[in-house]
Amino acid sequence: MHTVHQSRGDKLFDAAGFLILLVALVTVAYPLYFIVIASFSNPSAVSLGEVILLPKGITLEGYSRIVAQSDLWIGYRNTIAYTIIGTFLNVALTVTGAYALSRKDLVGRNVFMGFIAFTMFFSGGLIPTYLLIKGLGLYNTFWVMVIPGAISVWNLIIARTYFQTSLPEELWEAAVMDGCSNFQYFFKVVLPLSQAIIAVLVLFYAVGHWNEFFNGLIYLKDRSRYPLQLILRDILIQTQISQDQVQNENANKLAEAANLMKYGIIIVSSLPVLILYPFIQKYFVKGVMVGAIKG
Repeated sequence: MHTVHQSRGDKLFDAAGFLILLVALVTVAYPLYFIVIASFSNPSAVSLGEVILLPKGITLEGYSRIVAQSDLWIGYRNTIAYTIIGTFLNVALTVTGAYALSRKDLVGRNVFMGFIAFTMFFSGGLIPTYLLIKGLGLYNTFWVMVIPGAISVWNLIIARTYFQTSLPEELWEAAVMDGCSNFQYFFKVVLPLSQAIIAVLVLFYAVGHWNEFFNGLIYLKDRSRYPLQLILRDILIQTQISQDQVQNENANKLAEAANLMKYGIIIVSSLPVLILYPFIQKYFVKGVMVGAIKG
């Protein structure tokens, strides 16, 4: 077996590349690691900067304070509902729309695509959108967290590119010769062959719904409909207000508890995604690469 011998320059280049990647890894990973160990550490040790590599004075005080908030479970319930129903609607509309726009026999498809792409760069603004939401009767309803963002133009373009480059025209011609209609072809041929892009869309939309807070902040006034992110935000605000109102010897302890809760809240809000990501990472990579090679 032939062995390739590296020159000194090649070895130095590899070593420099490895060092740069190592520094980048530490820069990105350490803040995440610090949040985890700080959430379990004594708040005084965190405030004094004594927590660096390992937790110190392990405590669950921050998590116990968070879990004690009854609204937390309401936020989880709402966010799970928004994510499941919203993702289903997103994927259904995106896949059907992208397939239609990918068909060469659709008259004016480039014009339609131009109008759709226009919305990526220009919008009516917050106030007109707010008035539209109220006019449609969506304000302070469950559907205001689902319908306004039902289709992401970027995801629509990704799916359209996938259909154009991955489904040969000969497949459609063969299906027509067998007496297949447009609907039969879509449901019996296109969807089974598009599991990869559907998985990508599900992941992209689900993560977006899980992290969504802006629509809830603007269009929801009933606390019982708040998503998880807004509930966690309110917990932090309430803790900060209480901290500002206390002007005695307990102020420092309350400030430390508030800082500890911040780390715990980050973990609580990110935990589902952190658990799922190792299993779905390949789909995220595939989603980024769809259309990048053939398109």
